[in-house]
Amino acid sequence: MTGRVRVTREGAGPDERVVLDNGALRLTAAPGLGGRVLSLRLAGREFLYRNPRLLDADLRRREGVVLEPTEGPMSAWNNVGGDKTWPAPQGWSHPGEWAGPPDPVLDSGAYAAEAGHGAAGAAVLTMTSGDDPRTGLRLTRRITLEPGARGYRLELTARNTSAAPRTWALWNVTQLDGAAAPADGTGGVYVGVRGEGPHTVPLVAGDANPRVVEHAPGVLRVPAQDVVGKVGFPTAEGWLRHVGRAGTLTQTFTVAPGTYPDQGSRVEVWLEYPLERPLEHLGGLRPRDRVVECEVLGPLTDLAPGAQTTLSIAFDLAPAGD
Repeated sequence: MTGRVRVTREGAGPDERVVLDNGALRLTAAPGLGGRVLSLRLAGREFLYRNPRLLDADLRRREGVVLEPTEGPMSAWNNVGGDKTWPAPQGWSHPGEWAGPPDPVLDSGAYAAEAGHGAAGAAVLTMTSGDDPRTGLRLTRRITLEPGARGYRLELTARNTSAAPRTWALWNVTQLDGAAAPADGTGGVYVGVRGEGPHTVPLVAGDANPRVVEHAPGVLRVPAQDVVGKVGFPTAEGWLRHVGRAGTLTQTFTVAPGTYPDQGSRVEVWLEYPLERPLEHLGGLRPRDRVVECEVLGPLTDLAPGAQTTLSIAFDLAPAGD
């Protein structure tokens, strides 16, 4: 496709949808739902997870569903799915940890959206959060989709809008359908690593720790498995790849110098599957679907008032069979 990428907007509040479509890739964002990307469709196939109890196949709220800014324990979280940005580290023990999700500003609050065109007909969507009093941050997510491309660039900014110094890292979370594993057994998350180990660290054991295997020299794999938990990759060299039934989604980023959250994790992978009972030690979280989270983090940064930290991620998609 040549020419400009098509940009359409409809709805308002939690129902607002902004669509960027270049004829190959169709990206749908929801500024009113925490600035999420709700859908990535390539060759007619959906790559992202969405909560089927909250949104229908057309990304509309189901009848009777109320989506509004929410806070409280994880049992109160309306996880609509998609790709979103949070601050790290996560935790509930002191103000230097992000006590979400849920979160009424950065996760479930409304983001202001500006959509237009940049150089060579590329579509540019910028979504900006409100100023969060708990973290002192304002988050910005800038998406650029070029004509004919099968991927896009996501540029993240966290600015300290408070009057006091803060220390945070950017943390981007992409949720994918964990039930859609390829029939040949190659599904899962692949992470490139380099240097001295340990290459993995156990971070969260919901009911167990995820299993990680060596796929090839310098490449680790988190295969599809029934487990609720998270593993971190302190030696990740700047790429990770999810292989599912729809195809392959690869994220690449530059590893910046500095100290990373969660025992030095530059990449994290979270897995969940349906449970019959809530996990009380995780705030009453009760997974109901098979979900894979591919997470990219930036380094912890000391932010003076008005200062900012940035993280850029390139997303590339390939349909199954390519």
